[in-house]
Amino acid sequence: MATQLASSAPLPVSCADVTAAHRRIEDSIVRTPTLISRTLSQLTGATVYLKFENLQFTAAYKERGALNTLLQLSDDARAKGVIAASAGNHAQGLAYHANRLGVPATIVMPRNTPIVKVTQTKGHGATVILEGETFDAAFAHARVLEAEHGYTFVHPFDDPRVIAGTARLRSRCWPTCRRSIRWWCRSVAAG
Repeated sequence: MATQLASSAPLPVSCADVTAAHRRIEDSIVRTPTLISRTLSQLTGATVYLKFENLQFTAAYKERGALNTLLQLSDDARAKGVIAASAGNHAQGLAYHANRLGVPATIVMPRNTPIVKVTQTKGHGATVILEGETFDAAFAHARVLEAEHGYTFVHPFDDPRVIAGTARLRSRCWPTCRRSIRWWCRSVAAG
């Protein structure tokens, strides 16, 4: 199944990788605020902070990892283009930054992807292919196209470059809430 990690071995992402990713992407990513959510704080009886990644151009944190990956591609890989399987935010983040950097992007999405996600991804300059009824079917088709065309596959979550790019979020939140933090919860959705 494509949504499972490729291996059980730990991914080679170090603090140095995360710091390097931050330096690489910082001029192209919005530094979003971390603010207290009064509603969630009242509901939980705790002080709850939210990181407002919806203020990114694509309205999601996923563009951080996509951009970090794109910036590490060789000139040859950039010229051939990138491909991904995604029904949402990863597709848009990759499409947006690939277009901005002049890298051709192909995104394979399941046929049942909401039209707003398809339209937004196309609007960011990507070629969108609707294939299969599930993410796994779209993923499998993207891997076939990768092999046929020599594209670089950009995995939505199981790639050290993507992980390093998105991992910087935690360290961005830390200065705001470190004095009162007891639990750290983070969305791990992929898309």
